Amino acid sequence: MKIEDIYNFLNLISPFSLQENWDNSGLILGNMKDDFDEICISLDIDFELLQKISNGTLLITHHPLIFSGLKKINFDNYTTKLLEIMIKKDLKLISMHTNIDKTHLNRFVMEKILGFEVLNENDFILNAKLAQISFDDFYDLIKDKLGLEFKKVVKCSEYVNSFSLTTGSGMSLLPSITTDVFLTGDIKYHDAMDAKMRNISLIDIGHYESEIHFNSVVYAILEKYLKKNKIIAIMDKNQNPFEYK
Repeated sequence: MKIEDIYNFLNLISPFSLQENWDNSGLILGNMKDDFDEICISLDIDFELLQKISNGTLLITHHPLIFSGLKKINFDNYTTKLLEIMIKKDLKLISMHTNIDKTHLNRFVMEKILGFEVLNENDFILNAKLAQISFDDFYDLIKDKLGLEFKKVVKCSEYVNSFSLTTGSGMSLLPSITTDVFLTGDIKYHDAMDAKMRNISLIDIGHYESEIHFNSVVYAILEKYLKKNKIIAIMDKNQNPFEYK
């Protein structure tokens, strides 16, 4: 199969044109006319993954390996070191980032992982209502569903009637939140101060923890297509770069 075949199929399901203007989703390494026999689906690329996969494999990742323009390729940083290995192994790379966040990933986490119905959505933000519950009980529910190993919250009220979800890093969206609690990752100190001023509680659901389901989402999209075309697909479960004590 050629890259353009799988690219066009993915583009029908989750159009790359939906990505944010700062994003770099799409074909990042390789040529549309390149052939491949295997696919590896992964949240990220790391050294261990590149050692395991076969030459000529097509990788489909959530996070683009290249975000902004490269002026030098000295093989001395995370991106270029991995690119060196990938080029030598004739690997190809397609990334589906903010486009699949909008079309699939946020909804999958809200409905399939957390078990809540989407009331409405606004681009990256999905909103839900629930029967009134204490903030502490709500946190315990979210912790169990997402397997959180840490507690990082901003508690502005004792009870929760509604919440919003954005997987990954969504604190730039805080001014658009209209619910009691915002669930997202990578919450910083000044984000917390801003949220307290707005009287919006926060639960940090982690970047890795909220997006690791990307693999399952993409595999489900591709499963029948790959079987039909006799393409081998594997999923790699990256390790969280953080350790919690």
